[in-house]
Amino acid sequence: MREYAFGVDLGGTTVKLGLFKTEGILIDKWEIPTRTENNGEQLLPDIALSITNKLSEFNIDKNCVEGIGIGVPGAVLNGKYVKRCVNLNGWGDFDVSEKLSAFVGIPVEVVNDANAAALGEMWQGGAKGYSNVIFVTLGTGVGGGIIVDGKVLTGQHGAAGEIGHIKIKRDADFSCGCGKKGCLEGYASATGIVRYAYELLKDSQEPTKLREFDKLEAKDVFNLAKEGDQVARKVTELMYDDLGTALAGISCVTDPEIIVLGGGVSKAGTILLEGVRHAFEKYAFPASEQTQFSLASLGNDAGIYGGARLIMNI
Repeated sequence: MREYAFGVDLGGTTVKLGLFKTEGILIDKWEIPTRTENNGEQLLPDIALSITNKLSEFNIDKNCVEGIGIGVPGAVLNGKYVKRCVNLNGWGDFDVSEKLSAFVGIPVEVVNDANAAALGEMWQGGAKGYSNVIFVTLGTGVGGGIIVDGKVLTGQHGAAGEIGHIKIKRDADFSCGCGKKGCLEGYASATGIVRYAYELLKDSQEPTKLREFDKLEAKDVFNLAKEGDQVARKVTELMYDDLGTALAGISCVTDPEIIVLGGGVSKAGTILLEGVRHAFEKYAFPASEQTQFSLASLGNDAGIYGGARLIMNI
């Protein structure tokens, strides 16, 4: 194992990069803009130049670098091929590994960005010490990654781990971003939590501080639930039940050691963790009821940690 590795997290606005010691120490992290003009033709040259400059800054020879792991917002096949990145202005359907490696002269592995975050949390975050992990990101949408025996589960089409698109409702009257109806994302995301809140407010005259907000956000719902607001608690219980149901179903297939909750909604903290855990235990197969739960701990750095871990076959 060489001494250094780079982790890259390619986002729609910025590219996050990290230089690591291969034993897991983050030496430096930085960002560059994500330039998407002309179908993103400058993205990989920009990343290559930034890494080359960092090698020069730290006086590191390329031969001392194990490689570059990069997480991208799209389906990835064979650790190389990006099928589609919808938020990168048409960028996709080519061999990212080959092209970036040619620019920088260092081996490159590629993975979906949610899977990269899952690897990062397994390596140095909320799932450290475990090798069978379900990682869930709860934000505007719901994403995730599944790790079995220390390796990311990608599937035949690069779509494994798309937790947000598990169908949990048969009578849904609105469409998910994927075009289908009844997806978990529509109910357990920040957007879904707010939707649940407005539905309850419309159907109930029960007093609640939720009515005082001009523009309600998921964090407001959780804050009031912590204060004992009964309507807010009803909203969170609905979300817990939906997410717990989905996770119990996944656990029947992968039998994880631990489930890690991340993303912006996870900032709600213990109330979320315990609520989802309780719902999971209610629906889980008996052998899986004692699955561990934790909150993600790496925040926005999870992707770069996961990228660096990806390149190390350890």
